[in-house]
Amino acid sequence: MNLFKRVSDPGSLALPGGILTLIVLMIVPVPAIVLDISFVMNIALSVAILMAAMNADKPLDFSSFPSVLLFATLLRLALNVASTRVVLVHGHEGEAAAGKVIESFGAFLIGGNFAVGIFVFLILMIINMVVVTKGAGRVSEVSARFTLDALPGKQMAIDADLAAGLLTADEAKARRREVSTEADFYGSMDGSSKFVKGDAIAALLILGVNIIAGFCLGMISHGLSAGEAAQTYITLAIGDALVAQVPSLLLSIAAAVIVTRVSDTRDLAGQIGGQFADPGTWLPVAVVLGAMGMIPAMPQSIFLPASGLAFWLWHTLKKRRDRPVVVAEPMPEPVDPAKIELEEVSDHTLVTIELGYGLVQLVDDRRGSPLVQRVTGVRKQLSQAFGFIVPQFRVRDALDMPPHEYRILLGGVNLGGAMIRADKVLAIDAGEVRPTHTLKGEATRDPSFGCPALWIDPAQRDHATAEGFLTVDAGTVIATHLNQLLSERPQDMLGPDQVKDLLESLKEHASGLVETIHPQPLTLAAITRLLRSLLEDHIPISHPVPILQSLSRAVQQTVDHDRLVELLRADLGALIVGRICPPHERLPVLTLDAGLESAIVQGMQDPVTGQPVIEPDLARMIGERVSELSEARGNGAIPLTLVVQPRARRTLAALLRLRAPSCLVLSIAELPATQPIEVVDVIGSAPPQRQAPGLPRPDHNDPAESMAA
Repeated sequence: MNLFKRVSDPGSLALPGGILTLIVLMIVPVPAIVLDISFVMNIALSVAILMAAMNADKPLDFSSFPSVLLFATLLRLALNVASTRVVLVHGHEGEAAAGKVIESFGAFLIGGNFAVGIFVFLILMIINMVVVTKGAGRVSEVSARFTLDALPGKQMAIDADLAAGLLTADEAKARRREVSTEADFYGSMDGSSKFVKGDAIAALLILGVNIIAGFCLGMISHGLSAGEAAQTYITLAIGDALVAQVPSLLLSIAAAVIVTRVSDTRDLAGQIGGQFADPGTWLPVAVVLGAMGMIPAMPQSIFLPASGLAFWLWHTLKKRRDRPVVVAEPMPEPVDPAKIELEEVSDHTLVTIELGYGLVQLVDDRRGSPLVQRVTGVRKQLSQAFGFIVPQFRVRDALDMPPHEYRILLGGVNLGGAMIRADKVLAIDAGEVRPTHTLKGEATRDPSFGCPALWIDPAQRDHATAEGFLTVDAGTVIATHLNQLLSERPQDMLGPDQVKDLLESLKEHASGLVETIHPQPLTLAAITRLLRSLLEDHIPISHPVPILQSLSRAVQQTVDHDRLVELLRADLGALIVGRICPPHERLPVLTLDAGLESAIVQGMQDPVTGQPVIEPDLARMIGERVSELSEARGNGAIPLTLVVQPRARRTLAALLRLRAPSCLVLSIAELPATQPIEVVDVIGSAPPQRQAPGLPRPDHNDPAESMAA
């Protein structure tokens, strides 16, 4: 069945038919006209092979070249055998006996002088064998060696890309096939270069046979004199050799072009032309040629026009390079009204600021986008305070909101918002305004801190400042509110991406420290959870090295999250306390009555977390007492610190975070040993009978109630 298919396809019979034709040319005598046609076809085939090699973008685009080179070499050798037969049999009849092509090469190209023909042939042989063929063979050998050495690495790279999901199975098969074809191609080219070299040697040997045999046959068989035999047979032999040598040289050049190609998106002509199109190449050429043309002994009629041509090339290429490139804008694709993009229904940003349409002017580029600049400043300020790069914010309009309102969303949750006037200035009463001020405006409250304020015209700004008001524009109001809301929630903005960036940055300075904790024994998720817990306790990570050093020591004891947090806090006690109290000042401390603390620790526990649960009445009493003591201290005093047992710290910290956020909760293990303290009150104990009513002042230094831990 396959045989019948091949017979029905004429293209599949071309190659076997061509091989049979080569055998016929070698064995069966053919007339001179057939030789002429074959010589012309041989030259045309050689030129076609050379053009195909030059137009290939990469060597594998002409992967059949080794086989084509073999058949072209066989064709030329078959023609050499056939022409040798004709020259030796009919050479005595005259130079036209071997055909018009051989006669033309022997008469026109060498002028009928066989001595000149011999020297021309020898020069072509030297060029072909010593220069082109030898260089192409060496390049083929080295390319084959390097390609085979790189084959395992390329196969492993394909397998790695396939395992990583960068390639599909079909793409991996195509790349493996390409790598295998490349190895086969360069291996074949290494062997095919021997065909070209052998062809050149065979042409030299055939020429010698034709000269000796023709000289002998002419004098012995046909009775020619030595001069006549030499003139006739040597001229025909040289013409025959030149006819074969020209296609041989073309094929050698084609082989050299193929093996010296570098993969590019352009063919060889475009690759060379593009690299010679730099105007800087031709200006030195023009200068050198012009300088040589100025020498009196040089032919100025040749050098100066050549210099002018090089200068013209430089000027033309420079003009074309400096010409602005006009890029045609692609036609917009028709919009499908039924198509919905994911970006239209999904918000990938963590923090979003939504504005009513009346506030859109705050992000107008024509007005300098004042809100965008202030929001960028807030992001930078928060990043410096938290110790990691806060994700980018998004500002967008919301048609479902009243025109003059804004709201701030964190992960889709509304944190807060207010109504503002984009064309007015907010004058805030921060406590320094005179009661008898004369400023008039729309009464409101500062959305960030709840201070009384007035919306006034920008022209009244100087008046408001003189009355003691703090004046800010609408963009600053939103930015301040944003900063105030996000400052309370640093843990909500820290994710694995931010922690990964933090660890990558630390690897440049403390790679060994990072390796002790990540990726083993702590994963990226575990480190993220741990740092979020620290931020939730208002411990910044702007100095990550001491934190990771403490974590490196802690993971040698445990990898439990809760235990790691407690160990870290105990190691970072000086950092925690130092944020609110200088080391030379006394830290105002609250403690719990021993009985009360024991009741909390030994009381009910949360079955999920295992933490103590405080009864509602007791929790309210502790919260109210701590809040009362904090308010009595005033704004300028050092905040109070509640020192408790380690087991009760988390529970009491969660309680006071809502009731008395300014109070710091520490376990006894977290209190630095060198920090002086001042016990302000013992919550839950009976008041001393001899103590005067009221609380001690912040600067009270009663030795009975002060101690250095």
